[in-house]
Amino acid sequence: MSGTYDPIPLNFTEYPPEQMRERAAQFYELMAQRRSVRDFSDRPVPRELIEDAIRTAGTAPSGANQQPWQFVAVDDPNLKQEIREAVEDEEKKTYEERMPDEWREALAPLGTDWQKPYLTTAPWIVVCFAEPYGIDDDGEKRTHYYVQESVGIACGLFITALHHMGLATLTHTPAPMGFLRDILDRPDHERPYILFPVGYPAADATVPDVDKKPLDEIVQWNR
Repeated sequence: MSGTYDPIPLNFTEYPPEQMRERAAQFYELMAQRRSVRDFSDRPVPRELIEDAIRTAGTAPSGANQQPWQFVAVDDPNLKQEIREAVEDEEKKTYEERMPDEWREALAPLGTDWQKPYLTTAPWIVVCFAEPYGIDDDGEKRTHYYVQESVGIACGLFITALHHMGLATLTHTPAPMGFLRDILDRPDHERPYILFPVGYPAADATVPDVDKKPLDEIVQWNR
């Protein structure tokens, strides 16, 4: 993207203070129910819902409005199986060879391991790729700015959109992740950022009984 953007009027809705407080409280209650899910149903999810979530992610702010992200949505069973096998191969090495004891101890209460059956059970896998640089029409590289921050915000909006519409997901970052670029046939200038299984929770799904830090532990007002 290049050139000068023409100014347009801001489309902004202001609410009365009481309505603002109600909206804030309602949204907090909704998001406080969000949990990372590892037990998925195989119930189909319409492609239109995935499109809406990605469309929402694409509204994220980004450095110089370069929008350095690409989303790949997968529902083909064979391709999901290929992704799962590659993920589990790397995760097995991580859990058995690469993971330091401190990391292993931190994960122990969550009960996770290298096996990822949800990758073939969930009806969708969505992989977000970050673009450290772009490619111009003439084939020249174009540096992107604040890529990690921009893509992180987009992924946060994607998660929020899914939860808001009534779907579940999990942020999964197998390391290394380069195999996802190969399997999904993405160009060299894209880097896998987060893999999201997406779908309905299984009827018997459970999640760890964890707490979030209270407000006074995550905020400081002034100095």
